[in-house]
Amino acid sequence: MKRMLSTFGLLMAATGAAVAQAGPSTFDRPCAASRDLVMRDGAVVLTTGPNTYNRYVKDAAYCLVDQYPQPSWVPSSDNPQCFIGYRCTSGPNDW
Repeated sequence: MKRMLSTFGLLMAATGAAVAQAGPSTFDRPCAASRDLVMRDGAVVLTTGPNTYNRYVKDAAYCLVDQYPQPSWVPSSDNPQCFIGYRCTSGPNDW
C-alpha cells in the first residue's frame, strides 16, 4: 500500500508539472504560426503575456464533455488581435 501511494504521488507530481508548462509565446511568433500550431496539434498551451498562458484548441473535440469552445484572440508579433482558435469554457453555450 505504501508503495502504491508513493507511485501515485510521483504520478501526480509529474502530471502537475506537465500541466503547468506553458508553450511558446504568441508575442514572439507571427499570427499564422501560432494558429497553425493549434490547428496541427489540436490543443496547445501558449504564453500570451509575461505571466499569462492558456490552452487553445482546434475545435470542440478537444474540450471536455461539459465544456464549449469559445473563440479566442491573442496578441502576436504581427497582429494585436490574432484569431488563434478556441478556449474551452464551462457553462451554457450562449455566446
